[in-house]
Amino acid sequence: MKDKNYILLIAAHALIGILIFLIRPLSKFYAIAMLAVGLYYVIKTRNKNNEVLYVSAYIVGSEVFLRMTGGNLLYESSKYAVMIFMAFGMYYSGFSKNAIPFWIYLLLLLPGVLVATETLNLQTDIRKAIAFNISGPACLGVSAIYCYNRKILVSEVNKILLSLALPVFATTIYLILYTPDLKEVLTGTGSNNETSGGFGPNQVATLLGIGMFVFFSRLILESKSKLIFAVNLIVLFNITYRGLVTFSRGGMVTGFVMIVLFLAYIYANTKSQGRYNLYKLLLFMSAAFLMTWLYTSNQTGGLIDKRYANKDAAGRVKESQLTGREEIWDSEIDDFLDNPIFGIGVAKALEVREEKSGGLIIASHSEISRTLAEHGTMGIIALLIVFFTPIFLFLDNRQHIYMFCFLFFWLLTINHAAMRIAAPAFVYSLSLLKVFMDEAPALHRK
Repeated sequence: MKDKNYILLIAAHALIGILIFLIRPLSKFYAIAMLAVGLYYVIKTRNKNNEVLYVSAYIVGSEVFLRMTGGNLLYESSKYAVMIFMAFGMYYSGFSKNAIPFWIYLLLLLPGVLVATETLNLQTDIRKAIAFNISGPACLGVSAIYCYNRKILVSEVNKILLSLALPVFATTIYLILYTPDLKEVLTGTGSNNETSGGFGPNQVATLLGIGMFVFFSRLILESKSKLIFAVNLIVLFNITYRGLVTFSRGGMVTGFVMIVLFLAYIYANTKSQGRYNLYKLLLFMSAAFLMTWLYTSNQTGGLIDKRYANKDAAGRVKESQLTGREEIWDSEIDDFLDNPIFGIGVAKALEVREEKSGGLIIASHSEISRTLAEHGTMGIIALLIVFFTPIFLFLDNRQHIYMFCFLFFWLLTINHAAMRIAAPAFVYSLSLLKVFMDEAPALHRK
C-alpha cells in the first residue's frame, strides 16, 4: 500500500469519527453502507481472495462504535453479519473437510439450548434470551469453520487486521471529541462511561486494546518509511491513551499481553543482526509507552495509577481484585456442580442470580464460568476444542506469527467481557488460518 493511500485511509476514518460526532444519525447510514458495500464487494469478487475476512474484520472493528452511537440495526447485528458473510465465503470458496472439531463444537452447544427451553421462566422471552447468549459462541463456530487451515499470506493477515483497526481509530476520534476535558468527569477509579463515549467501558477498552496491538504490529512490520512510522506512532499513542482513560483494565491488559506474545515470537525467530535492530526499536517503544503512561497519569491526576494498583480515589486498596466478579464466578460454578452433565440451560444463570439477589440483573463477565453453568460437561469439551485446536495446528503452521496473540485475545477477553461483542469470536478464528510468509499459497479448494 502506497504511503499516500494509507494516510488517506487514516484521514478518512478520522473524518468518519468527526462527522458521526457532529451528526449522530449518520451512524445508521454508516452501518447500512458498510453492509451494502461489503455484500457487493464479496458477490462481485466471488470471494477469490478471502474478501469476507476483510469485510467481517471491518464489521467487528466498528461494532462498539455503532452501539455507542445508535447505528446498529439490531444490538447483535454485527455477530449475525459476520456469520452471514462467513456463509457467503464458504459458498464461494468452500471449507476444509478437516474442520470437524468445530462442527462438533456447534453440536455441543445444542443440549444447553434445549435445556433452556425447559428451564427458563415463563415470563422470559426465550428466543431473545437464548439468541443473546448463544450468538457469540455460534459466531465463533461459523468463523472457525471458514478459517480452518485456509491458506493465506501474512501480508494479507496484516491487511485484515488493518480493516479491523481502522474503525477503532474512528472510535478514538469520536471519544476525543466526546470527552475533551477529562478532569470534568473523573471522580474515582472505577470504569468510566463518560470517557467511553457514554457506553460500556469494558467493551470500548476491548476494541481499543486490540487497536493498540494492531498499530503496534504495524510499527514493527508495516512502517516502510519514516512518514508511515510517524503516522502509526501518533495513532498508537491516541488509541492507547483513550483506552487507558476508560479506566477499564481488561481490554488494555489484553492488548499489552498480545504485544508481549508478538514480540516474543519475533525475537525467537530473528537472527542476531535483526535482534540488534529489534532491541533499538523496543527501547524506543518502551520510552514511548512510558511517556504515554506519564501523560495519562498527569491528565487523570494520578487516578490511573491508583486504578491499576486496585485502589480507590483515596488510595485505599479495594477489597475485590476483580470488582465483585468473583461472586458471579462462584455462583456459576455452583450451578455447574448442581447440573454437571448438560448444565442449567442457556441464559438460565442470569435468572438464577436475579432470583438470589432479589431482582438485581447481574450479567456474567466470564464466558468460561457461564459455559460451565449453562452447558455443563458439554461446555467443558467445547472449550477444550476451542483452546487446543489452534495449538495443534501451529505444530504444522509455525509461520503464523499471530497465532498465540489471537488465541490469548480470545481467552483473556472472554474472562472479563464474556462474548458480548463479535471481536473474540472473529479474532480467535484467525488463529486457525494456514499462514505463509513469502510465496502465495495454492488456491483453497472444496
